[in-house]
Amino acid sequence: MGDLLDLARNRLSREGGRPKTGNLNFHPHPPGAKLPGTEKRAAMGKKVILLVEDNPDDVILTLRALKQSKIANQVIAVQDGVEALDLLFGEGQYTGSEPGGRPQVVLLDLKLPKMDGLEVLRRLRADERTRALPVVILTTSNEERDLVESYRLGANSYIRKPVDFLQFSEAIRQLGMYWLVLNEPPP
Repeated sequence: MGDLLDLARNRLSREGGRPKTGNLNFHPHPPGAKLPGTEKRAAMGKKVILLVEDNPDDVILTLRALKQSKIANQVIAVQDGVEALDLLFGEGQYTGSEPGGRPQVVLLDLKLPKMDGLEVLRRLRADERTRALPVVILTTSNEERDLVESYRLGANSYIRKPVDFLQFSEAIRQLGMYWLVLNEPPP
């Protein structure tokens, strides 16, 4: 996995710190720029994966694992809990953007800036519009209290990110197969 992380870091440094992947919009836009809300929110009804992850290396690894697993669904990545909720509820920088339904599944890290993953999950479950939205915790946390609290708040699944890329890739393949192919989401 070290070689892959080095590759990701080198790529990020060549590209000014931003991951450049055709279907990924990771960084917020500068003030006054046309907001991406319409594109992001409009894409949400097409079996989209919402990835809430602040670590660019983990975003790249997740995208690579999805690609290797032949999971071609669009991935929308946001880097903090506030942006995730704004996107899902059409608030903040997404105010006035076209609603696009909801993602097929949310992959949610717990250790996030601005608002942690447990608070995001709490708010998703408290709102009627997102109460049944599948949320998979995808984290490096080994803390039992995070696991217990995630399920108490209504997480659908809790996956610890394996350190080894092959194990991580297999976990993502199985996750994608279940949540995007086998699972029947609520209407």
